[in-house]
Amino acid sequence: MTELTSRELVWRTLRFESTPRVPRQLWLLPWAEQHCRAELEAIRQAFPDDITAAEVMYPPLPCMRGDPYAVGTSVDEWGCEFVSIQAGAIGEVKRPLVESYASDLDKVCPPDAWLAVSLDEANRACARSDRFMLSGVCLRLFERMQFLRGTENLYVDLIEQPAGLFTLRDRVHEWNLAMIDRWAASDVDGIMWMDDWGSQQSLLMSPDLWRSLFKPCYREYVDRIHAGGKACFVHSDGYIDAVYEDLIEIGVDAINSQLFCMDIELIGRRFGGRITFWGEIDRQQLLPYGSTDDIRRAVRRVADALYDGHGGVIAQCESGVGARPENVRAVFETWDRIGAAKAGAGSTQGDV
Repeated sequence: MTELTSRELVWRTLRFESTPRVPRQLWLLPWAEQHCRAELEAIRQAFPDDITAAEVMYPPLPCMRGDPYAVGTSVDEWGCEFVSIQAGAIGEVKRPLVESYASDLDKVCPPDAWLAVSLDEANRACARSDRFMLSGVCLRLFERMQFLRGTENLYVDLIEQPAGLFTLRDRVHEWNLAMIDRWAASDVDGIMWMDDWGSQQSLLMSPDLWRSLFKPCYREYVDRIHAGGKACFVHSDGYIDAVYEDLIEIGVDAINSQLFCMDIELIGRRFGGRITFWGEIDRQQLLPYGSTDDIRRAVRRVADALYDGHGGVIAQCESGVGARPENVRAVFETWDRIGAAKAGAGSTQGDV
């Protein structure tokens, strides 16, 4: 096989083709950059990312204030106020904008000014790099609705389904579509969106409710992304195995999810080779508290379940609160060994 660029490596992985190694991506939360900057920079030098974001400088809006990763309050581009009690980690909304649909829906003002921001710099970044480039904005639907309405209020709404619930959903959804269309016309390789749908044990709503209220919107996202010739990358925390089949059906290319909340072997039997698993290794227990041997066993477990040398897996790892740098390094070392061994074990390989 001729030597692949990072971009080619990721595209082959998404197409379930043989690759000489597993593509890599390290996510750094502000806490990690504050506490382990030198160690993590050394890891990035040893194991360069194959996937990165085409960053765009979205201007601050009049409603915005504060640092979302500092202790205290901050207000984001939609006017949602977050309260953080730990430096380096984003907080929670305690005072939602929409206390009442009858009186507060007009307070929901999508950041339309961001839709006019030029993506020329993102296009230049794509031209300069041979890495696989993702969109420089992260879109949310269910989570944005929680931020605007408040989590407890929204869960009640999901059951009672007042008319305002659908107005709120559609207002956020239409803005997301407009932003997707902007990025779909750019030179990036993939567009990402996210929503955390799971608790540690199940979805946060019934699968049928998820399918009726949110799946049609997500299908539109995927369709618009694919119409622009881009890959669709999705992140969702929690126990979400009940909707993997739906994600495959609507055409999601890569899913970043907390595999260690679920039955990894069952996931592999049911979904391996049908969607690319974009990480991850357990960041709740193993990365902060496990030994390097624990990490190596965890990576081998994921590889045994999901990886046969023919794509379908990206070695993504998040260095967040408490994650030990030596464990992060062990993730990428182990994936590199596994990828090389699979490639050398007779995978059918042809020139790109």
